Parts: sequence; structure tokens; C-alpha cells
Amino acid sequence: MAKAKTIIIVEDDKFLLGILSDRFEAEGFTVIQAMNGSEAVKKTGEARPDLVLLDLILPELNGFEVMEKLKADARTKNIPVIILSNLGSEEDMERGKKLGAVDYLVKAYFTPDEIVQKVREAID
Repeated sequence: MAKAKTIIIVEDDKFLLGILSDRFEAEGFTVIQAMNGSEAVKKTGEARPDLVLLDLILPELNGFEVMEKLKADARTKNIPVIILSNLGSEEDMERGKKLGAVDYLVKAYFTPDEIVQKVREAID
């Protein structure tokens, strides 16, 4: 059997973090949680997950700063990142893609099931 895929969910809303974590675990993923940008960078470097699901509005470092740090580190630069944010402007989406995000999802438009599907597409 294939090894479970590991994802880091970076989300400062405890309720949403819980919903997403439960959903991904139910789908067989190993989930690591981070509630701020600094924690996200540290845990990504240590765990080397298959994917990072990244909010942008975070304490300590925002999601764009997290992306810059991950992409500048040889250990983490090739880990795919999907941005999951309430920020839905063209400008934010462009910036996320330029920094290397493989996808940009606006929270209001995606259900947890659809988010799981997007993550599967990015790592399979």
C-alpha cells in the first residue's frame, strides 16, 4: 500500500483548521497543523510534506512571506503550495502564482471536499 501523503495545513482559524484536518485525515492523509507563518516555515522544513495548504492572512509571517521563505530554501523549494485564502483579488492571485503556488483557492468558493480534490490533483 502507498505511504500516506503528508500535508501541512497553515490556517489561523482554529475552527476551519479543525474541519480541514478532519477531512484530510478521513481521506487518509497525514496532517500537520501550523497556526502562524513562522510555525509553517519551521514545520515544513522539518517534515518535508507532500504539499502545503497555505492561508495568507496569518500571524507573525503572512502567507506571501512564508512562500518566499519556502521557495528560497533548498529543502522546501520543490514542495507544492496551494494557497487557500479569503483574499480573492487578481493582484493577490497573481502574486501567489508568481511566488510559485500551484493553485489559488478562495475559501468562499470551495467546499472541504473540493479542496481535498485540488490537493489530490496537485500531488498525484
